[in-house]
Amino acid sequence: MRKTLYLKFCLAYLIFGLFGFFVVATFASSMTLEHLKREKSDSLYKEATLIANTYASDLYNNTISLDTVKKQLDAIDVFIDATIWIVNPSGRLILSTDTPLDVNTEIVIEGFDPTITVGSYYTTGTFFDSFEEEMLSVFAPITTNYKVQGYVVIHTSMDALRSSRESLLSISYIMLVIIFLLSLIILLFFTEFVYVPLRKITTATEQYASGNMHYEFSVESEDEIGYLAAALSYMASEIAKNEDGQKKFIANVSHDFRSPLTSIKGYLEAMLDGTIPPQQHEKYLGIVLNETDRLTKLTNSLLTLNNLNMRGMVLEKAVFDINQVIRNTAASFEGTLAKKKISIELVLTGEELPVEADIVKIQQVLYNLLDNAIKFSHTDSTIKIETTEKHQKVFVSVKDSGIGIPKESLKLIWDRFYKTDLSRGKDKKGTGLGLSITKEIIHAHNENINVISTEGVGTEFIFSLPLVDDEDDI
Repeated sequence: MRKTLYLKFCLAYLIFGLFGFFVVATFASSMTLEHLKREKSDSLYKEATLIANTYASDLYNNTISLDTVKKQLDAIDVFIDATIWIVNPSGRLILSTDTPLDVNTEIVIEGFDPTITVGSYYTTGTFFDSFEEEMLSVFAPITTNYKVQGYVVIHTSMDALRSSRESLLSISYIMLVIIFLLSLIILLFFTEFVYVPLRKITTATEQYASGNMHYEFSVESEDEIGYLAAALSYMASEIAKNEDGQKKFIANVSHDFRSPLTSIKGYLEAMLDGTIPPQQHEKYLGIVLNETDRLTKLTNSLLTLNNLNMRGMVLEKAVFDINQVIRNTAASFEGTLAKKKISIELVLTGEELPVEADIVKIQQVLYNLLDNAIKFSHTDSTIKIETTEKHQKVFVSVKDSGIGIPKESLKLIWDRFYKTDLSRGKDKKGTGLGLSITKEIIHAHNENINVISTEGVGTEFIFSLPLVDDEDDI
């Protein structure tokens, strides 16, 4: 496309110019000559008819002499620049303005036939071989007493008409050249606003096809081509982000799998070669078991995310009491809370607060948020879970007073495998997938989840669910 399209347009431009000259040289030439011939014949026919009705008619009525008619027609000949004949129906030439009057010499036009005009009043040719060049001959009958006595024939050279045609065609050729040159503006516009942007787009497409998704280009245009370029550039940037995300995803998965596998292999080899004495096997087998649990949790989380991406979120919505689900989820962490000496404060609106959602997946959301809150809370601290009702929505808040999230990390916590620098020392068993799964679940319900955090003060996660008015449906 880079060259072919432009060459095709240039070729079309040249064909346009050549075709224009061809049309002017052929069709326009013949049409112009025909127009001039009709125009000239009309003018001559008027003169011939006038002569036939006056001088020629008087001549045949014997009211005027032949010599007088000759003088009058000679004057008209000079004026119209044409030869005037008066011819009998038999073809005998009575008078001609291009020769002296001679009544003693008879001139007969061989084969004279006034019907040669075939329904018209003019004909072209040598007029029964009377001329050596092509002539335009116009007939007008001379009528007296309702009888045709003869004909007034006016002859003019076709060369004069052709000269007039060439003069008009010269003007046409000049105008055609001017139009052809002015049409170069279209070619320049095409080059600047179509071809050059398309060439940039084609080059960018080739770069993207070869894998260079970071290739940058710009097309300064607000039309469809500019929109196409912007869309292509945006598509490439999104693909580049996805590729970078995939690379980061693979690196994170590899790291998170390699670490526990390395620990498991190291402890097992140490037990086999005697580095770890038999009396300590139970201790290290417990560590190995914890690492396998970590691998199992990571694998399950990956499978969950894969299912969400491949098939989409399948929800089994039902009406349930969100307050009761919160109580049950908090109760499941009693052992962990007791070990860390952390308490949970429940601030729930009403005895029952009905919502419509997938209860299993909302339990998973609450479990992930509460697990994170416990994991990053200080000893002897309190985690507050609160429900509020507003605008037909239920807002659930999980707030801790732990280490908090750095400001620069707030937008990244939803990314897969992302862990803040502050959390890496505490979150030994975390996969970095919990918040990604949580966000996917809430968005599948067409709801939102937000986070408010101050480093060193604590973090609050708030998500919404649709409120159900009819409490009898619980």
